[in-house]
Amino acid sequence: MNIQVEDIRIRAILATYRKRVPVTEGYVEVKDEGTWKQICDRHWTMKNSRVVCGMFGFPSERKYNTNVYKMFASRRKQHYWPYSMDCSGNEAHISSCKLGNHLTGAGKNSSCDNGMPAVVSCVPGRAFAPSSHSGFRKAFRQEQPLVRLKGGANTGEGRVEVLKNGEWGTVCDDNWNLVSASVVCRELGFGSAKEAITGARLGQGMGPIHLNEIDCTGFEKSVTDCKFNTESQGCNHEEDAAVRCNVPAMGFQNQLRLSGGRNPYEGRVEVLAERNGTLRWGTVCSHNWGTVEAMVVCRQLGLGFASHAFQETWYWHGDVSADDVVMSGVKCSGTEMSLSHCRHDGAHVSCPRGGGRFGAGVSCSETAPDLVLNAELVEQTAYLEDRPMFLLQCALEENCLASSAHNTSLTSDYRRLLRFSSQIHNNGQSDFRPKNGRHAWVWHDCHRHYHSMEVFTHYDLLNLNGTKVAEGHKASFCLEDTECEADVQKQYECANFGEQGITVGCWDVYRHDIDCQWIDITDVPPGDYLFQVVINPNYEVAESDYSNNVMKCRSRYDGQRIWMYNCHIGGSFSEETEQKFEHFRGLTNNVVSAR
Repeated sequence: MNIQVEDIRIRAILATYRKRVPVTEGYVEVKDEGTWKQICDRHWTMKNSRVVCGMFGFPSERKYNTNVYKMFASRRKQHYWPYSMDCSGNEAHISSCKLGNHLTGAGKNSSCDNGMPAVVSCVPGRAFAPSSHSGFRKAFRQEQPLVRLKGGANTGEGRVEVLKNGEWGTVCDDNWNLVSASVVCRELGFGSAKEAITGARLGQGMGPIHLNEIDCTGFEKSVTDCKFNTESQGCNHEEDAAVRCNVPAMGFQNQLRLSGGRNPYEGRVEVLAERNGTLRWGTVCSHNWGTVEAMVVCRQLGLGFASHAFQETWYWHGDVSADDVVMSGVKCSGTEMSLSHCRHDGAHVSCPRGGGRFGAGVSCSETAPDLVLNAELVEQTAYLEDRPMFLLQCALEENCLASSAHNTSLTSDYRRLLRFSSQIHNNGQSDFRPKNGRHAWVWHDCHRHYHSMEVFTHYDLLNLNGTKVAEGHKASFCLEDTECEADVQKQYECANFGEQGITVGCWDVYRHDIDCQWIDITDVPPGDYLFQVVINPNYEVAESDYSNNVMKCRSRYDGQRIWMYNCHIGGSFSEETEQKFEHFRGLTNNVVSAR
């Protein structure tokens, strides 16, 4: 059946459904020769309803009150589409269904004897439950799911990851198709799959590859109920499967616009807000505006990831009538589907700098980098060194030692350093580039090169309730491609004031034997600790996934030696396993979290 997405719709008939977003119940209508026509329900089945609901972003269908619709249908003359549909229920799109019987009737007016227009009633996923007004629909956390999507720019897309034995792993793309992808989408509260993506096109995952050669019938409750092969020989992360799901039309993209940019992907953010009973466009206060907020804007507009967040936008001439600030105090967690779902000041706008030239701005990009630290290497390379102070003069000037080092003798004292190597991979879809241009790079005498990011990583040693015990430090970095995968060319190097960054498929290695690649634990007593590294901690550069920027290890120090074990990346274990690992939620910034 050759029907395009835009040639089919669910038209709300009853008053209660007309006001709701998204539309979940109504007539199924098909556009035929320029006019919308109903479908006769005589051959209509729940399987057909399941396919239609899936196309519109709903995981399942339900029964509805037929009497109300019978009454309604008897009052109106209908225009029927001359065919019926015959779906088996696991199709991702109505065009995959067979064309059913031809209706009787002469010429253009097909009749539907003793029948009425087909109605579907769909069940939305939890995140899309309709609200009669535009009140806050808070981001919610699902009960520990068995499947998740990672690294996707928009709602309902990403690399498919499955939880097995308490550890998250990826799916190999052998035999990956729309039927299996739709099981994943419906399981997560979306509709059927729009696209089954192969070849790690939404970024490579880490850790084990749990499933291979998945074969679903399309009716399973979970992808883990499908037939599959647990042997993943011959699979690697370059074959990680991903998906784009059909999601309900919430109309969020109409509440926001970018204006004044050089292209549709950038500009000053302008939102539609109600002021004195009328809807009007205005700007967003840029105080504390950052990458996380910009990510939500780009997602809301369907423009991918944020590449930059701007606090000044005087160089983009937006709509003058929209200069007034209508939204302030915006603070997002990053998972919201709309800027209005983030915390903000509501009607009591407060913005000392004002809007206009200081309106918040964004630039969006279809792709983003994704940095991940090699946890295994940290575990393998960690050791202690007692280093004499006279060799640490440079490091002292660079603030790489604990503050007590300033009171020690340069000739006779030493510092105890916990050293380790950092190998930082870019697993994303675009290069990781520093935010600062060359003019703002800082020359570091110790390392004899320029650092493009002054705070690139936080190194910390914490006790088991999350309090910092060693001062740790904020390490600045020069970013370069130390090594790359076989088919990738190095692009960035630090020497000779070269371009800095980390190419997709490459990694930057800061070896254990260079200055400042350590934590000074001279003042730390023996005991059990948590060692934590956070990459790009201030979200200075946009990434497709920040949850894997944290690396934690358990460590035991007996006063002479140190052991590192259970090193792992944030988000690689189930919550239950993670809680056994530690008794607190961990630090994601360099400030001790209030418990």
